[in-house]
Amino acid sequence: MKNEFGPLAALMADPTVEEIWINSPHRIFIARAGVSQLTNLVLQQEDIHDLVERLLMWGGRRLDLSHPFVDARLPDGSRLHVAIPDVTAVNWAVNIRKHLIRGKSLANLSELGVMSPEIAEYLTESVRAGLNILVSGSTQAGKTTLLNALVSAVPFHNRVITIEEVFELKPQLPDCVALQTRQANLQGEGEIPLRKLIKEALRMRPSHLVVGEIREAEALDLLIALNSGLPGMATIHANSARDAIAKLQTLPLLAGENISYQFVAPIVAATIDLIVHSTILRETGERRIVEIAHVTGRIENDRAEIEPLFTYRDGKYEMGLGDPYRVFDSGGSQRSA
Repeated sequence: MKNEFGPLAALMADPTVEEIWINSPHRIFIARAGVSQLTNLVLQQEDIHDLVERLLMWGGRRLDLSHPFVDARLPDGSRLHVAIPDVTAVNWAVNIRKHLIRGKSLANLSELGVMSPEIAEYLTESVRAGLNILVSGSTQAGKTTLLNALVSAVPFHNRVITIEEVFELKPQLPDCVALQTRQANLQGEGEIPLRKLIKEALRMRPSHLVVGEIREAEALDLLIALNSGLPGMATIHANSARDAIAKLQTLPLLAGENISYQFVAPIVAATIDLIVHSTILRETGERRIVEIAHVTGRIENDRAEIEPLFTYRDGKYEMGLGDPYRVFDSGGSQRSA
């Protein structure tokens, strides 16, 4: 794959580079430790077009005037996103997001400083107890890496179905089926969205259902599936655990006018057990779990109530009020296989 990256090969091989993005042939940026930097690399328009075409050949995705966006996974696990005119003004906008955290388990991530060993043990037991877990965080906060580690903690005898827009998850499990969305063809037919995949996955005898990221109305389908007693996990973009639960109550409203906030709130409260919030620490650029919150099941002012279990503050984790393991008695222990 090294040759496929052409002029970007050196940047892709640099382990300190987290992400590469091209705004124009003369403005190519990278991110190190969460900080963007302008490189001295200069390309031609043709170089960028050739690079994108080579990378898309492997992913089986296409880019044209009818589909001016593309999202694809590269063989090394990196994620490619491209937008072309007339969605962009003049130049092609290219993003390559690398996966630098190679840990495959919660213990690995603990060794890399993403969480403490105690947090890793707690999350492992939470997964084994069948809790429904929502991973939240900003872009590049390590949500997918954390979700992959959580899924890998599922007991080996369980059957896991993963659903993603682009294949990224690679859980270390013997019985796992990965599903991916599909774009419409040139005739506008054949599209398979996340909502369709969630419904189909329920017919595949899952023990756990995992959605790579919820962004729109598929949140409703996931909540309904998990509310039926099926354990599951997902990621969501949010700035805090409280924002994550508020967003999860809002996204299902996109499913139709007959879906109300008052209808969704009790489902969220009864379905989600834990919110694990990750972020990039501004001081060091490190990824870190900064909050684990419990969704209590109660409703307050039309919102699902949450309470903190662990909070990262001043370089250490502080526990909330009460025993965090009490969640196992009121949450997913009844759903575990």
